[in-house]
Amino acid sequence: MRHTDFFERLNRYARRVLSRYQQAFSAIPQYLALKRVADPRFRMRWTDRWLCFGDATAQTGFDRHYVFHTAWASRVLAATRPAMHVDISSSVFFVTMVSAFVPVRFYDYRPAQFGLSGLESAHADLTKLPFDDESVESLSCMHVVEHVGLGRYGDPLDYDGDLKAISELKRVVAREGQLLFVVPMGGEPRIQFNAHRIYTYRQIVELFSDFELVEFSLIQDGRTEPAFVRNATESLANAQGYGCGCFWFRKPAERRPV
Repeated sequence: MRHTDFFERLNRYARRVLSRYQQAFSAIPQYLALKRVADPRFRMRWTDRWLCFGDATAQTGFDRHYVFHTAWASRVLAATRPAMHVDISSSVFFVTMVSAFVPVRFYDYRPAQFGLSGLESAHADLTKLPFDDESVESLSCMHVVEHVGLGRYGDPLDYDGDLKAISELKRVVAREGQLLFVVPMGGEPRIQFNAHRIYTYRQIVELFSDFELVEFSLIQDGRTEPAFVRNATESLANAQGYGCGCFWFRKPAERRPV
């Protein structure tokens, strides 16, 4: 490393540290103003501080992918009202909320214990699901498959782990059953090791060519508006760098001829 590079990095680090100290000092007058209240209802000590900076924004920020794809899936389940819904490793916020109006069985490589009515949880390996063929009427696996086989969550390295997972999802969905499937979308398929894979619209449609596509919705990347697009086009999906594709599939009543 050149000396100039080292000192540039050191300078950037020093500026960040200084900025944090400046923010902390700026909070002291506010702390003292609250501390002087005549009739305190709470203990307030500087040693109990939990300083939060950067939250005084004009609008509330949120993660587009995780807010919109779970909202989309919740609306699908509210409309279809399955007797039982099975979810594989999707957002725990999604399964805990949806279980209020649809019974949910949640399976994960690292299971969570919730203790909530209408919600069961157990271990499952997405590449070897513990279900009989065509036995699940309503299934979701959202923002999950892109991670399988990359080792991020302690799973074995497997370049084709995502394909094995998709094969298992297709195997267990019942005839006329539904699958809610969500993955990152872009114009070029790529792996961003070890975080995730990014797929093209065409890849997913071809992988599920024996299923019916009921709906494709898209969460656009960055600050592109509108953030959420129902019934999006393939060309719009291809224009993304890191978008989020929401696929609602249905398994046909009869096997399609090859």
